[in-house]
Amino acid sequence: MARVMVIFGGRSGEHEVSLASARAVMEALESGGRHEVLPVGITREGRWLLSGDPMRALTDGNAGPGGELSSAVGSSLPGTLGPADVVFPVMHGPYGEDGKMQGLLEMAGIPYVGSGVLGSAVGMDKVTMKKVFAHHGLPQVRWRGLVRRDWEQDREAVIRAVESEPGYPCFVKPSNLGSSVGINRADDEEGLAAALDEAFRYDRRVIVEQFVDAREVEVSVLGNDHPEVSLPGEVVLSGGAFYDYEAKYGEGGMRLVVPAEIPEEAAGEIERIAREAFTAVDAAGMSRIDFFLERSTGKLFLNEINTIPGFTATSVYAKLWEASGLPYPDLLDRLISLALERHAENG
Repeated sequence: MARVMVIFGGRSGEHEVSLASARAVMEALESGGRHEVLPVGITREGRWLLSGDPMRALTDGNAGPGGELSSAVGSSLPGTLGPADVVFPVMHGPYGEDGKMQGLLEMAGIPYVGSGVLGSAVGMDKVTMKKVFAHHGLPQVRWRGLVRRDWEQDREAVIRAVESEPGYPCFVKPSNLGSSVGINRADDEEGLAAALDEAFRYDRRVIVEQFVDAREVEVSVLGNDHPEVSLPGEVVLSGGAFYDYEAKYGEGGMRLVVPAEIPEEAAGEIERIAREAFTAVDAAGMSRIDFFLERSTGKLFLNEINTIPGFTATSVYAKLWEASGLPYPDLLDRLISLALERHAENG
């Protein structure tokens, strides 16, 4: 049994997703007396809730005064751990998944689940992620990175640049946000301008990607230096034009087919590329890696890596491992073990 501090909530636009993930994680960790859970909530304003019932306070919107961070994390004396044996940061998006929380935990000397500072930062920023993938020769759709200042100074020039590369139709995304927040498809100049306006409200950097008519295939990765890859699963949408926030978290928005009904050769390539992508960004512990399989050509494109994927028992990450023979509670145990191993190796 370990004392596991679960940190959730935060200032990100994915606050609600974090609460859902953390609720499932804590219930599974405590089931059958597997582990002792120390819940720590963070409000949308960034206040830390260290006592009482942080989950209820955040869910009900009745968060009282925040506590001191030092009393939650503490510091580690040489050879000992603080009040928690390991931290499980169940925070999606900025301030939790982007290396900031990981850096804080590194300074406190506390083991934690998931990628370190570098892997988290690269995995969060889509523009940087794409550059790293390109450096490693991994297949991607055409894309272009943009900054808000250029858009504010010369909208026409930015539109012409996007029309040149990657062209229409395309998807416009904030560089540092997940759960499909702020993402829109653009088919013409008017749609592109509106999509850029919205994306730049969320982030100073935006990525524009080529649209491909493709099947969406995902795998879950587990491990540190020698990661394992789950069976592939295909995301099949029941409604919208793309895998948006509502499709991911709404009722009946999507279904997952596991294993994905794809050619054996494609499945092998997905497994190989997933390992390469995981290693390329220096990920650790867990990641979900998403692919496009173009319908007309069968070409495979690496889309992105998510270093803290949605983590309910019915989220894609957990369902893929369950189908691969690793139940949700055992998956959490493995992640805790991996965190402790990585901390011991890093000294």
